[in-house]
Amino acid sequence: MGKKLSEMSLEELWHLFPILLTEHQACWNNWYAEEAANLKQILPQAEKIYHIGSTAIPSIWAKPIIDILAEVPRECDLPEIKALLTNSGYICMSQSPDRVSLNKGYTENGFAQRVFHLHLRCAGDHDELYFRDYLLENPEAAKEYEALKLKLWDEYRYNRDGYTEAKADFVAACTLKAKQLYRNRYEMAAQPPTSS
Repeated sequence: MGKKLSEMSLEELWHLFPILLTEHQACWNNWYAEEAANLKQILPQAEKIYHIGSTAIPSIWAKPIIDILAEVPRECDLPEIKALLTNSGYICMSQSPDRVSLNKGYTENGFAQRVFHLHLRCAGDHDELYFRDYLLENPEAAKEYEALKLKLWDEYRYNRDGYTEAKADFVAACTLKAKQLYRNRYEMAAQPPTSS
């Protein structure tokens, strides 16, 4: 019997779960919608649930992992919510007082067919929405991001932290531009969740 995920070193995990990029798949929106409906059942306190990350951008290559952002009221007990999610099949990757990152679809044999990263946040912590919208509304920036990811793919195939860090300046610059353009797009109380 092989090692459990919790017994593996970071290097072993990176080799079991390498960076893989693929052309956009139409099924990703459906996977998001189904998992978002599941999360609404588990977390009725979630104010908003969004599809974020590259799988939400139809024009670019992406890791076949659905990134989901779930915002809960600031007064919620994040450790309690984390427990609900881990009891429902999610694995906690990291946590801080205001954020919890979880995943689903990682197994001792590699990726499952459907893989999710859940970014659990307090309301208002959602820069990823601005970045997503900027790429959706600026095809040239989306293609530039895709080119950067494809360039980094081989070098960082077994180093997720390095891959993320190498993209950080581009992501920060686009997010800043988006926040200047869109102002308080997601700060409005009446803003409904998006399924894009």
